[in-house]
Amino acid sequence: MSEDAAVVALAEQAGLLVEWTDAKGERRTVALDILKAVLKALDLPAGNADEISDSTACLREERRSIPPLQVVKPGEEVRIAASFRAELIRPGGKRSALSPLESDSTIRAPRKPGYYQIEYDKGIVGIAVTPRRALRSRDFANGRKLAGLAVQIYSLRGGASGDFGDFAALASFAREAGRAGMDAIMASPTHALFGAAPGHFSPYSPSTRLFLNPLFADVTLEGVPAETDPDNEDLIDWQRAGPAKYQQLRAAFERFRKTTDRSQFIGFCREGGERLRAHALFEALDAKFRREGITGFRNWPADFRKPDSVGASAYARDAPEEYEFQLFLQWLTARSAAATQKTARESMAVGIIADIAVGVDPQGSHAWSAPAELLRGLHVGAPPDIFNARGQDWGLTNFSPRALRISGYNSFLATLRANMAHAGGVRIDHALGLRRLWVIPSGASPADGVYLRYPQRELLGLTALESQLNRAIVIGEDLGTVPEGFRDELADEGVLGMQVLWFERDRGGNFIGPRRWRRDAAAMTTTHDLPTAAGWWSENDIGWQARWGRLRDSEEHERSERAADRERLWSAFRIARCATGRTPSASETEAAVTAALKFIGKSCCDLAMAPIEDIAGEREQPNLPGTIDEHPNWRRRMKQGDLLRDETARGRIAAFVSARNAK
Repeated sequence: MSEDAAVVALAEQAGLLVEWTDAKGERRTVALDILKAVLKALDLPAGNADEISDSTACLREERRSIPPLQVVKPGEEVRIAASFRAELIRPGGKRSALSPLESDSTIRAPRKPGYYQIEYDKGIVGIAVTPRRALRSRDFANGRKLAGLAVQIYSLRGGASGDFGDFAALASFAREAGRAGMDAIMASPTHALFGAAPGHFSPYSPSTRLFLNPLFADVTLEGVPAETDPDNEDLIDWQRAGPAKYQQLRAAFERFRKTTDRSQFIGFCREGGERLRAHALFEALDAKFRREGITGFRNWPADFRKPDSVGASAYARDAPEEYEFQLFLQWLTARSAAATQKTARESMAVGIIADIAVGVDPQGSHAWSAPAELLRGLHVGAPPDIFNARGQDWGLTNFSPRALRISGYNSFLATLRANMAHAGGVRIDHALGLRRLWVIPSGASPADGVYLRYPQRELLGLTALESQLNRAIVIGEDLGTVPEGFRDELADEGVLGMQVLWFERDRGGNFIGPRRWRRDAAAMTTTHDLPTAAGWWSENDIGWQARWGRLRDSEEHERSERAADRERLWSAFRIARCATGRTPSASETEAAVTAALKFIGKSCCDLAMAPIEDIAGEREQPNLPGTIDEHPNWRRRMKQGDLLRDETARGRIAAFVSARNAK
């Protein structure tokens, strides 16, 4: 075998897709230099024959070894090292003897889903017996189709924070939404960002997905008064609003320090364990070094770059108040999230659906505290497609597939549990990452990447198991270039896909009727990255794209195509009995928005989610992908002070709910 062929063979064994199909259906082959760069980042160097041989042997040894957690279906065979005696330890600690199968190295997995341990003379291994499928929205429905709203938390009015929405605002919103007939609220991510960096406010670029953003904490739980909401502000100034909220949080902390009963706080810290302590220490150190003008933990002094390093450990001892402040913030924010879900469930079947971002910032808390769990020297993104000819580099990292197996999927399970803890469901952003992720060597062009395979069977099985144990439904964002069969595989595991109005067309470009949508999906008019109903109808999105030179064709051609699409969509609305009469003009958005909500309401999907931007009739979308400062991403607030009491908005909600209930 030639050296080049050996590199290709190693890449395939490491899970890299040497050949793949692009958005145009064309077969692509990844260049050798890209394969070598990615392999090196995966700690599998392939620069010469010796390195290739050593990396191949390393992978071979890993595959021969018995992983600390095997993910199986009920009754499947489980591999163990040869042994004459083995005991099964059930959830709760009960033990029972196991009999080997034909070989001393295999046993039969239990029939009941759950986490088990096998103890034998070679040690202890874990088994995750996964259920047939995740908990589904129909399990809450009593035979009816569920309806919900999708909301950017920061955009809400009211609450305790004044300048932006928080968990207090979300609780009030959920209470009113439940009274209006909603079953769920799909909320934007609440992951921890960087408390000392108010300019870092994208909810999809978290420091860690294991902990919460204290900006969303309800300070009134500690007796601190709520701030006044400035109704005249339509855009959030995070550089001012973030520090202002931290003044409230400091006041809450000072009140907490005067309390004598800290038993709940101590119990929370004990349960959070080393991960919580490391995150709190990271936040305290990040604030310290940013004050000194040092950004990014890789630029910190050497003895601070690990949680157990001399400098970091000394700081935790020397600045206990700052360290405790960060622990307190997580405790207060977790209580706020729990109170919000409790309020939501009082009037809703599901309650809050939390959003799990696709990755984490390479300079964040997770990367500092547990770097071995993540891809290092690689970013995740997307290859070139019809929407972005240059591809996308999201500036994020994600779990290492090898580390997942070696650690017993510890980081993945921790992420699921953290996000299901105070929610009735989760949405997994870019769920295609459960099968494969486009990875790019740091500093390279997004086009110079390769797909990296993930253990989909195990990840989906664990998701289904955690869904059942936490009583949480799962939605997988399956938009974009979807591998063949992937949506069916999600459905088989009980994970809802997503169907968005703008994309549901037949081969001729006509919009398909709502009765032809998939049952195993969540229906939506739009998402945070796409035009609102009013924005699409009025061509507002085309105006933004033209302003920044991001159109695929001429502006005249784009607007001509949109006019034809409006005719097609209105025709679909009429056929579905969601609208009557002539097609409204681009400026006449009111009827179009209501018809769109009725249309997804009539879909046969188990769950339909109406974005609140469409309930409000907004033309502007929360985020315009590919922009940073050109568009006010993640800053818009709802114009109405109390959206769900607005007459027009209530009319749209009533039309949406009525369509869901129609036989």
